[in-house]
Amino acid sequence: MRFPPINPYIPVVIGVISVSTSAVLVKLADQAPSAIIANYRLVLAVLIMAPYILLKNRDEFQFIQKRDWLFSALAGIFLAFHFIVWFESLNYTSVASSVVLVTLQPIFAFLGTYFFFKERFSYGAIISMIIALLGSVIISWGDFQISGIALFGDMLALMGAVLITAYFLMGQQVRKRLSLMTYTFVVYGISSLTLILYNLIAGNSFFGYSADHWFIFLALAIFPTFLGHTLFNWALKWLSTATISMGIVFEPVGASILAFFILGETITWSQWLGGSIVLFGLFLFIMSTTKKRKVTISQRN
Repeated sequence: MRFPPINPYIPVVIGVISVSTSAVLVKLADQAPSAIIANYRLVLAVLIMAPYILLKNRDEFQFIQKRDWLFSALAGIFLAFHFIVWFESLNYTSVASSVVLVTLQPIFAFLGTYFFFKERFSYGAIISMIIALLGSVIISWGDFQISGIALFGDMLALMGAVLITAYFLMGQQVRKRLSLMTYTFVVYGISSLTLILYNLIAGNSFFGYSADHWFIFLALAIFPTFLGHTLFNWALKWLSTATISMGIVFEPVGASILAFFILGETITWSQWLGGSIVLFGLFLFIMSTTKKRKVTISQRN
């Protein structure tokens, strides 16, 4: 294999910083409903991708089977509702709590493979899952002591982790038969249509937002959606999946730092303790499972 043009760890660091902006950007768009924020994030992402898909990948669409369309549709629907509940969680709880809890997605993903694909875990994986879940309990208990509303936000974040897991389980087989860009375009397109329909039913306004909000919508489409995950996928050519996954685990750290400086959010003792335990558990979990199978690089942010 030829040497990479630049040190591959540099794009990973940039990618982590990029995905760390997601929660803060959503918080800043406080005048727009969560479903509208998600709507424009994905619609703009699809529009940005469209020229490349039409020029480079349009022939691939004729090979998509009916079954792949079905599972892509389900994946898109789950992704849409993941964004709705996760973005909504940020209206009730802090960036630190929400991002740490939704980062539990790898554990829910492996639990899904256990129930649906009968995959077995090592004792190390089980212990690390228990450690990470214990950390989430500490975060939720601390938030409950502060406010029942914050606990409700924590539950929404956990629901977001479950929904993004369903998104990956629905799409993992389709992803093997389609290129990354084509699969992403199809799923983001279906997810956009789902969100448009949801907002129409909910009666949410599609217009009337300030210029700052439109900038935030575009920033969400560019930074966490493209700049973050495009760099992760580029780095996969040079680095192991486990290494990329380890980097993504630092997202809550980056998000919490940005929330402190931009939003003025402080971190409570329970968030420090519980978050540290969750991240430690996730590190152990990734290390104990990477030898058995590749860890999916999350596209939730």
